[in-house]
Amino acid sequence: MEHGAAGSLLRDGFILLGAGLGFVLLFRRLGLGATLGYLVAGAVVGPHVLGLVGDAESKMGIAELGITLLLFVVGLELNPTRLWRLKEDIFGLGLLQVVACGVAISAIIAVFAHFSIPAAFALGLPLALSSTAQVLPMLQSSGRLRTPFGERAFSILLFQDLSIIPLITIIAAMSRNPDDAGGPPGWLLIVYTVLAIAGLIAAGRFLLRPLFRGIGNMGEREMFVFAALFTVIASAALMEALGLSTALGAFVAGVMLADSPYRHELEADVDPFRSILLGLFFLTIGMMLNLTAIAERPLFVVAMALALIATKTAVIVGIGMAFRMKWRSALALGLLLSQGGEFGFVLFAQAADAYLIAPDAASLFGAIITLSMATTPFLMGITRRFREEPIVAQERDGPTADGANAVIVGYGRFGQTVGQMLLTQDIPVTLIDTDIDMIDIAGEFGAKVYYGDGTRLDLLRQAGAAEAELILFCIDGDQVTPEVVEAVHEAFPQASIYVRAFDRRSLVKLKNGPATLVVREVLESAVKMARAAMHGLGIERADIDRAEDMYRARDKERLRIQIEAGDIRAARKLVAEQQPWGNDR
Repeated sequence: MEHGAAGSLLRDGFILLGAGLGFVLLFRRLGLGATLGYLVAGAVVGPHVLGLVGDAESKMGIAELGITLLLFVVGLELNPTRLWRLKEDIFGLGLLQVVACGVAISAIIAVFAHFSIPAAFALGLPLALSSTAQVLPMLQSSGRLRTPFGERAFSILLFQDLSIIPLITIIAAMSRNPDDAGGPPGWLLIVYTVLAIAGLIAAGRFLLRPLFRGIGNMGEREMFVFAALFTVIASAALMEALGLSTALGAFVAGVMLADSPYRHELEADVDPFRSILLGLFFLTIGMMLNLTAIAERPLFVVAMALALIATKTAVIVGIGMAFRMKWRSALALGLLLSQGGEFGFVLFAQAADAYLIAPDAASLFGAIITLSMATTPFLMGITRRFREEPIVAQERDGPTADGANAVIVGYGRFGQTVGQMLLTQDIPVTLIDTDIDMIDIAGEFGAKVYYGDGTRLDLLRQAGAAEAELILFCIDGDQVTPEVVEAVHEAFPQASIYVRAFDRRSLVKLKNGPATLVVREVLESAVKMARAAMHGLGIERADIDRAEDMYRARDKERLRIQIEAGDIRAARKLVAEQQPWGNDR
């Protein structure tokens, strides 16, 4: 019996993963995103089409861990510095979007679909949320994630992710489930929530941080992963034991570690598990879609999907213009966020468990989300000429292909040195930057710097990157990600790519990519200062040279080990090694 169950599990896993892999690759190729691929794959192999895999409910228990891990990662993103910088967009633009879209869509559902007020809110509020899993990759692939437009879209998505917890609470408060009614009263749940959050914060400060510090000093990557998963699951289990949202526990766990030095490592360690389990979650949702109920009311699904897209677009355009966005940017933002999101499936399941909506209604509105997600890439494509801002900004020129051998992206203090040295050898360069003041100052000195975001493929192509031999990214910060370098290399394979890396972590991430050279921005100046300091102490030049050679050799070996391991904590012992120098001892 046990052998048969194990065989069935392996068979189901083989079919689900195989179908997911095939459909995601196909949908990625079509520009439709991975989430939609998983949903369609689950529907195809599920009980309503081919019937190859069944018992979706039992798989949902494991799959929901993906949502838990996703909220943990969302919590990790809430670095106080970034929150403060984006506070107006997150808590102003984001709050208005969720409330206004949620109320408007709920009203449409109540009036035109004849649902009760609680059911309309249980369906309409989740539909106010957009698909983070679909929108962020679209922003990243277009090179707009770190632009002002991209940061506004990210701020809204971040607030939407934060609003999951209040929405779960609202649905629980409206519950008609007798089992829920037998639970603790609402005021006691609030007390439990506050105490649990306070306990998790205290545990993070006094237990988790010393734990991660000790594991980090040991250099044991496997234990770091183990501890990260333990943190997420323990927080979720505590909330479940108190009758609260497991997602809230994972979210608080992420927040309490957001400003710790281990945030990046935790995110990198948890992300593979999150991606796999999220994929399984969407596969399971696809299996649970009642295609028979959908087939009985196709016009309703199409009409509601169109109403959802039109309502969200109109509301977001209005809010965007109220926040002093130009109409083209506001329209682009509205269309980009017009679809329903993956958390809608989670909240519909909660609403069905609370007896607010029937399971068939959850399937119908799940199909509405799926259809709305499928329209986004097409809407963004066919409206491009109407919604995109002209490349010219404040009457500065956008780049043009002028036959230059090198395209330099970023003309600050770093890019100026690179560009001027190339020009001494009569190597023609095209210069791109987004700093208006710097462009004007450079013009006073006779340098022609074009305005634009040089991480965008379309703008690079406009600048002549298809004919250039060199593309040099001299931008400050972490704007040039491995994904950007991969995309640029794929689009312009004839060009050698040189990248200015912000720090050692950036260097490790970029080293295995297609860049010809990745340079740490302050390494040489730091070495020069150290040499000057030793000279000031009266140390002989030969000993200074030997110290530099030792440092560079040790640093090179550390980098080699870190790149091979893909872990910044690797080769920690080399940092502390004391190499003798100064005498021939």
